[in-house]
Amino acid sequence: MPIDQKKLTDANLTVGYVAKRSGVKVSTLHFYETRELIRSWRNNGNQRRYKPDVLRRLAVIKAAQAMGITLDEIKNTLATLPDSRTPTKQDWSALSKRWQAQLDERIAYMQRLRDKVDGCIGCGCLSLKSCPIYNKDDHLGHKESGAVLLNS
Repeated sequence: MPIDQKKLTDANLTVGYVAKRSGVKVSTLHFYETRELIRSWRNNGNQRRYKPDVLRRLAVIKAAQAMGITLDEIKNTLATLPDSRTPTKQDWSALSKRWQAQLDERIAYMQRLRDKVDGCIGCGCLSLKSCPIYNKDDHLGHKESGAVLLNS
């Protein structure tokens, strides 16, 4: 059995091996652990070790991030899996459908933003007389501050 294949069958992958194999920096692996996205265990020498399924979990995290899904959203979605297991092919189908709905919402939001951007920056200001959503008498200032109109 080739060395790389043997390492994958061991439940004793080093942080360096996981980083190299997944294309994720060691510091990122540590960060993901603090965010409870992945898990490791410590050997007798107090060194981090990973089970092979962490590679699939990292692939899911990277794919979700590429879609613009936040780490909090990824964590919440992965938490829906029984026993916090690593997603199976069937799990990925369900997860990706959930994320597709979020992407559809973002796309619709960005299209609304695109359609408004030439007429207003969405700030709710009082100074742009030609603004299509002019904030007459600063009625928005009574509710909130900042760029509040872009979310509507």
